[in-house]
Amino acid sequence: MYEQFSHTSIIITEPYFNFTSIQESMNEILFEEYQFQSALRTNTGSLSAHHYFHTKPSELCCLVVDSGFSFTHISPYCRSKKMKEGVRRINVGGKLLTNHLKEIISYRQLHVMDETHVINQVKEDVCYVSQQFYKDMEIAQMKGEENTVMRDYVLPDFSSIKKGFCKPREEMVFNGKYKTGEQILRLANERFAVPEMLFHPSDIGIQEMGISEAIVHSIESLPEEMQPHFYQNIVLTGGNTLFPGFRERLEAELRSLVPAHLPVSVLLPANPITYSWEGGKLLAHNPDYDEMVVTREDYEENGHCICEEKFDL
Repeated sequence: MYEQFSHTSIIITEPYFNFTSIQESMNEILFEEYQFQSALRTNTGSLSAHHYFHTKPSELCCLVVDSGFSFTHISPYCRSKKMKEGVRRINVGGKLLTNHLKEIISYRQLHVMDETHVINQVKEDVCYVSQQFYKDMEIAQMKGEENTVMRDYVLPDFSSIKKGFCKPREEMVFNGKYKTGEQILRLANERFAVPEMLFHPSDIGIQEMGISEAIVHSIESLPEEMQPHFYQNIVLTGGNTLFPGFRERLEAELRSLVPAHLPVSVLLPANPITYSWEGGKLLAHNPDYDEMVVTREDYEENGHCICEEKFDL
C-alpha cells in the first residue's frame, strides 16, 4: 500500500521528553506500517538550533525559545547537542491566548465562544505586546480620540466580507454607531492584556513562570562559563513571537534580570514559524545525515533500542 515510501527518508519532530510508549508506536508506524527506508526523530528546537549554527558557524551555544500553539519551550543547545537539564516548558501557547480572548469578548460584548477561528484571526491582527503595561492600561481607559489603543475590528460575515480586518483609525466612529451595518468588535486593553499572559501567566491564575523568568531559570541551571554565550544567542521561533513588540519586551525584561556585565541579544528570524522546518531542510542536505538516521534494516534487526541510542531526544 505504501510502496512509494520504501525509498524515502523522513525527518519527524516530537515534543521534548515524549513518553516511551508514544515513541515506540511512532517507530512502528514509520517502519512497519509506512515502511520508510530510514527515519530521523528529533525535536523542533534541535532543527532550529541546527539552522542557527548553520547561519552562524562561529557560535557554540544557542537558546531556542519556541512559543507555539500549545505551549512554550525553552531549550539550550551546545554544539548542536541538547542540554536536557536546561529544558523548560511553560503551559501557555497560542491556543490559551485565543481562548482567553474569546472569553473576554463573550463576557464584554458578543458571544463568540464557538468562533475560535475568527477570534484567532482577531488576535493575530490586533494584539501586541505592551512595553509599559500600566501606562497602556491608563490610555485604554480614556474616552474618544485620546484613546490611542482602541481599535474597531470588522468581523467577517462570510458573504461580502470573507476575512475580518481592522478599521483604519481615520474611519473609526468614536461616538454613536456605524451606519455601514457591519458587525464591529471594539478592542481596547484586550489588545495587550491577552499577550501579557506569555510574560505573566499568574495574572489569570496559571501558577507558572513567565518566559523571561523561565529563560533565566534555564540558563542559571547550566555551567557558569557557558551562561554568557546563551544570553548572547537567544533565538525566537513559533507563531507567538510574531506579536509586535514581543522581541523588544523580552530583551528589556531579560536585561533587568541578567547581571549587568553580560550582554543580552535576542534574535527574531524573518519567518519564526518555518525556521525549524528550514533547519530540517538544511539537515537533510548535511553530508553526515546518513549517520544520524535509523534505517529500516537497522530497525528490523535491533528493534526500538537502536532508535533510543541514535536519536538525541
